[in-house]
Amino acid sequence: MTSKEIILNILSKKDTPRCGIANPVSSTTVKQMEMTNSFFPEAHYDAKKMYELARANYEILGFDGIMPVFSVVIEPYALDCKVDWGRPDMMPQILGKLWKGYDDIIIKEDFLSNHAVKAVLKCISMLKKNYPGVAIIGKVFGPWTLGYDFFGVEDFLIKTITQPEEVKSILNKLSEVTVKFANAQIEAGADVITVADHATKDLCSPLAYRDFLISIHTMLAKEIKAKVMLHICGDTLDRIEYISQTKVASFHFESKVDACKAVKIANGRIKLIGNINNPTTLLFKKPADVRREVEYAIKCGVDIIGPECAVPLTTPLENLKEISLTVRNYKY
Repeated sequence: MTSKEIILNILSKKDTPRCGIANPVSSTTVKQMEMTNSFFPEAHYDAKKMYELARANYEILGFDGIMPVFSVVIEPYALDCKVDWGRPDMMPQILGKLWKGYDDIIIKEDFLSNHAVKAVLKCISMLKKNYPGVAIIGKVFGPWTLGYDFFGVEDFLIKTITQPEEVKSILNKLSEVTVKFANAQIEAGADVITVADHATKDLCSPLAYRDFLISIHTMLAKEIKAKVMLHICGDTLDRIEYISQTKVASFHFESKVDACKAVKIANGRIKLIGNINNPTTLLFKKPADVRREVEYAIKCGVDIIGPECAVPLTTPLENLKEISLTVRNYKY
């Protein structure tokens, strides 16, 4: 069974000989940039450099999926937000807010023609052609995260309390960006789509997730023309029940959530991904420590094993490679 078949079978609730190995968000590091001679910031908006760096997911790390969208700024940049593209040891950042209210929202019809967007689409096409046996994972941001980007985190969250109906209108409108970019990536060759939507416990209560996002994420799962991997950072234990109702194929979750507890709540309704700790285990500990976390996640029933979020750019290569080694050598 190829890597692609393993990932797609898992997401379709079919049998596989082992767990999958993937990170639906960025797994790149400075070391990988050096090995591929492809560096940030160019790899965020140059298709060839993006391709060279992205294929390290498979060629160097041994993952079953390749995810080439390293940054979190493509959609805001394409819609006129100012961006600092960063450097090899720093991810890009959005500079300032663009809009104040729903009436300010302007979604340009041609935003897919932006050069950074086109680089993503071209890179995915190249990966599809040259890695037919590997799952090509596209990535977009959900409307809750785009709300942070365009309105500012504090102002957007205040609106959820003071103007909840306006927030619902904003989410519906910004979902057009998510769906359009996701389907363009699928047309370019993506097999699966990550929807990163940072409705974490630190910023969004479980009731807010229920009231604002169950319907939105259900709609995204229907309108996006491939299996959806939903990613939310932080402690999400209190909303896995709600996420399991959305019809997304899978949920990428952090180590702040115990793997066995997550599997119990999901109860087979969605597949679970990730859970290997970034800021302590992958960044600072040894391969043996990574191995123990991977084995625990497998025993609990996590379906696709990988880092819990975008990895720190200085993460040791041997720790990332240990994820693949452990999954492949595990006695199922």
